[in-house]
Amino acid sequence: MIKIDLPKNVKFIIDTLESAGYEAYAVGGCVRDSILGRTPNDWDITTSAKPLETKALFKKTFDTGIKHGTISVLLGKEIYEVTTYRIDGEYEDARHPKEVTFTAELKEDLLRRDFTINAMAYNPTSGIVDLYGGIEDLKNHVIRCVGVPHDRLSEDALRIMRAVRFAAQLDYTIEEKTQEAIRELAGTLSKISAERIQVELIKLLTSDHPEFLKLAWELGITKVILPEFDRAMESEQNNPNHAYSVGEHSLKVMQYLPPDKVMRLAGLFHDIGKMDTKTTDEKGVDHFYGHPEVGAKIAAEVFNRLKFDNDTKTKVCRLVECHDWFIGAVPSHIRRYMNRIGEEFFPMIFDFNKADIMAQSFYNREEKLEDLEVLKEAYLKVKEAGDCINIKDLVITGSDVIKAGVPAGPGVGAVLKALLEEVLDDPAKNNKDYLLSRIDSLK
Repeated sequence: MIKIDLPKNVKFIIDTLESAGYEAYAVGGCVRDSILGRTPNDWDITTSAKPLETKALFKKTFDTGIKHGTISVLLGKEIYEVTTYRIDGEYEDARHPKEVTFTAELKEDLLRRDFTINAMAYNPTSGIVDLYGGIEDLKNHVIRCVGVPHDRLSEDALRIMRAVRFAAQLDYTIEEKTQEAIRELAGTLSKISAERIQVELIKLLTSDHPEFLKLAWELGITKVILPEFDRAMESEQNNPNHAYSVGEHSLKVMQYLPPDKVMRLAGLFHDIGKMDTKTTDEKGVDHFYGHPEVGAKIAAEVFNRLKFDNDTKTKVCRLVECHDWFIGAVPSHIRRYMNRIGEEFFPMIFDFNKADIMAQSFYNREEKLEDLEVLKEAYLKVKEAGDCINIKDLVITGSDVIKAGVPAGPGVGAVLKALLEEVLDDPAKNNKDYLLSRIDSLK
């Protein structure tokens, strides 16, 4: 018998409900993760008690989704969702049931859930309740819909993306009938909000297996949510530096990057501009001049469409735009690029460019990696020296420029920018006397 060590508050909620004559279980992802030896992010509880009956048993509750049977119980600073056993009615928007019917049967509640591995319940008295083969599918590393796949995926189209996301997070395969239903119903993802699509996409990309985005492509999912990626998968690169299509290359870049949202998104989109900039020379070699700038614009359009926050959009597009810049290992060059790229982004370039190189062909790979290490060492020396990189690092301010006779206004910024250019070439010029002596010639 599998035993799960329930958190104190979860056990208290279950015990309280059972003491009042109701059934209660931890259910869903928390049971799955516990069986796998993972720490659950949260704990959901299902019960035979009706919402008002649940509310009567606890001091502090919130009507999170009382219409659909969910009450939030507050214990200390922790919030736990407690939901009545239910049967979902007709799904009108491919996402939410029009109505739900409460039931006294745990079996009926588990039947409405998406995948077998998420349709298990547990309490200390009954142990694991696994009516649909969840434990077996965990052993076999399989994602399988509960019941008839077409029915489950028709009810909630987001489950189509969740299937691939779980496969990526767990390194599982998707059972064939579930795959068939996904292929048939992928188009219904167009009914799902951009925000929900975005959340699932990020979870997939930041998993241990971002390359499972290829599975989403094979199943027809990206054709609906990310057609730009389909173009990339279909675009070959006849160039000595590359051995894969644009899409396959991007998948491999993500595999070499840490599971950071900004980095993985940049890995996905860094070459997305190649399809619009491709030229072929007289020798049949493909070139993609200007693709970073074009790619940054395309990425911004995708982020707007999928309702990404501005901070993520700005950071990713910046990395896409500057990922292919040539930066010589010369201190003045490094200072200038740190200024252009941004001090926050510059260190990311090393991890990103290394991933980019590793995902290319073997052509000049060792030389490219050596050059990158030389550049990194030169950067660290500039960083250690504390050289001036931005206007804010200058030893004089706008006030000093005005006192030197430059009228307040745009001219002040122009003078400071010109002085910064000199200091980027020679940090020793970041000297107050020298900079003040230069102002007259820059007015």
